[in-house]
Amino acid sequence: MNGAVRNMKYHSNIFVITPLLVILVIVLAGCTQLIDSTQPEDTKKIEFQEIPRFSSYDDLVDTFQASRDEQSNNGGIFDTFVRGAVPLAATAVQESASDSAGATNRQYSETNVQVAGVDEADIVKTDGQYIYTFSGSSLAIVKAYPIENSQIISETTLQMTPQEMFINGNKLVLFGNPKPKTADFSIVGPDFWYGGNMAIHVYDITDRANPELVKELEFEGNYLSSRMIGNHTYFVINSYPDYRILYDETAEDNETIIPLMKEDGRERLIAVPEEIGYIPPIIAENFLTIASLDVDTLTLEKETILGSGQNVFASHNAIYIASTQWIPDVIPLEKEVDTLVPGTINARRIFIGNSGKQVTHVMKFGLDEGKVGFVAQGQVPGNILNQFSMDEFDGKFRIATTTGSVSRNGESQSENNLYILDEKMELLGKIEGIAPGERIYSARFVGKKAYMVTFKKVDPFFVIDVSDPANPIIEGKLKIPGYSDYLHPLDETHVIGIGKDTIESKQGTFAWYQGLKMAIFDVTDVSNPIELHKTIVGDRGTDSYALRDHKAFLFDKEKELLVLPVTLAEIPAEKKAGGPTDENGYPLYGEQNFQGAMVFKVSIQNGFEERGRITHITDEEELKRGYYYDFRSTVKRSLYIEDVLYTVSERMVQAHSLNTLEQLQKFVFEIVDDEPFYPYLE
Repeated sequence: MNGAVRNMKYHSNIFVITPLLVILVIVLAGCTQLIDSTQPEDTKKIEFQEIPRFSSYDDLVDTFQASRDEQSNNGGIFDTFVRGAVPLAATAVQESASDSAGATNRQYSETNVQVAGVDEADIVKTDGQYIYTFSGSSLAIVKAYPIENSQIISETTLQMTPQEMFINGNKLVLFGNPKPKTADFSIVGPDFWYGGNMAIHVYDITDRANPELVKELEFEGNYLSSRMIGNHTYFVINSYPDYRILYDETAEDNETIIPLMKEDGRERLIAVPEEIGYIPPIIAENFLTIASLDVDTLTLEKETILGSGQNVFASHNAIYIASTQWIPDVIPLEKEVDTLVPGTINARRIFIGNSGKQVTHVMKFGLDEGKVGFVAQGQVPGNILNQFSMDEFDGKFRIATTTGSVSRNGESQSENNLYILDEKMELLGKIEGIAPGERIYSARFVGKKAYMVTFKKVDPFFVIDVSDPANPIIEGKLKIPGYSDYLHPLDETHVIGIGKDTIESKQGTFAWYQGLKMAIFDVTDVSNPIELHKTIVGDRGTDSYALRDHKAFLFDKEKELLVLPVTLAEIPAEKKAGGPTDENGYPLYGEQNFQGAMVFKVSIQNGFEERGRITHITDEEELKRGYYYDFRSTVKRSLYIEDVLYTVSERMVQAHSLNTLEQLQKFVFEIVDDEPFYPYLE
């Protein structure tokens, strides 16, 4: 199977200027803009721009080889992988919806997303009548409303290890890693296992008791992120060429470095060379595919270019793909060596220790009813934290970065910055040098305001006016103990922060993490923000999925409801009497004594008031456990439908009264585990 498709080189007699020549022309002539000066509105279509494409397979290979040689001469350019994602936007409430599930005029919570109307895939979804979740490698569908008739409808064993999903009417879109169906390891053989592969399966769920698989896609590569806008699912894949083909003498002459894909059982290359684009200047290490799938017609559109992505932000008509790279400082060898061969001054360079800089490249692609096209690219100094470090407003792109590194010995060289780019991805305005010696822990853009939290020993909470894109201004800041990992707007003048409390270390210029910290910041007076309320939950060792994944954060302002999945660790009273540290000044760890959902009433007047706790850990499991809780029973998500609160773990769904938190129902799944699969060991 691999040989039939992979062992094909593509040659073309079409005359196209080679990529390397294009690079030379651009370097000599300067970077020419590829987009007109019209500023698009969010509701208007973005005009796509033509990009160069390869004339033949040989041109593609030459570009990869030249790029690797150049990186080798420069001491190497390495991707910098930054912290995972944590998004921004209030939990949407569906007031009046009508779909095949019959959720008419019903209130229910939706996935907490960054941009309203731009859905994000998650491990749990609801349409207001059914709850969809994963149990091992099964898809579990629970009829949740009305609670009197609630029951498990189906548990479907999947041909993938699922990661996350979308629900769109009577269609369910799954993302995950495909299971091998034969000894051929699906489309990826043992030699290519290092690159991984991903699958997309679409189910028709008109009959919830019998979901029907109606579309199968498989790609050689790794799933990065996805969004759903209307009936179109957009997703991004990083794929890696098999460099053995370029440098290993044992490789067959007719093998190709282009990744494979499979659509409904039909195998082919992800793109032929003439379809593969590039955006000068090229750093040819990977293939990047931005694709869309129409959930109604099940038709696929895609764009494949040379490149890679690490973080994704999407508006209603554009998707921004960011990738941070480390660029080492280099000097020509002529400055160090007197015996150079003439003409080779720029061909070889030396690497200056581990000095250099981080640069984040951002590519902007337009989205138009399933079609994807390149619009512009830009770059800014530093690296980004996650998708919430990026935003689009009135056609302008905003991004927050950290440059340099943070150390514990007081020699930190880090700074934090905010940049605003126009629709051409050209710089409009900036603020640099924010909070030297610290790094960004969270950022959030809300209309004409930006909020940023930096941290090393204390938590400076910054309020930034970005109403004038050419002149962003820091309006106020607040220094307090602790920090926020995630910021969520409560209303126009108040922001919720979720993070960790801290105590300063006596041994260095840093701080020790403590319990979970929840705060409400009042930014009514932007020049003087205040911490209006603060609540500390647990001691050192307390954790929450919401600190790393915004989709675990359930908030509803009208209901004054906040639900967080929490692993609670508390120091016994007899140990805590002497303070949070031992005799050497090291912080004490708490003992884990709860895992589940903590339910709070949240108001501007009274802050955070705990209403109760819900756990999926049985008494028997509690007795048998060691230090850690069974991950199958850890609550990861919560949602509500009308007046019922549902908590979800991999093992079960529990239903509780939203008013009293009394348990109403419990649905326990029959978990089907994946068998271990390690082809690289065979």
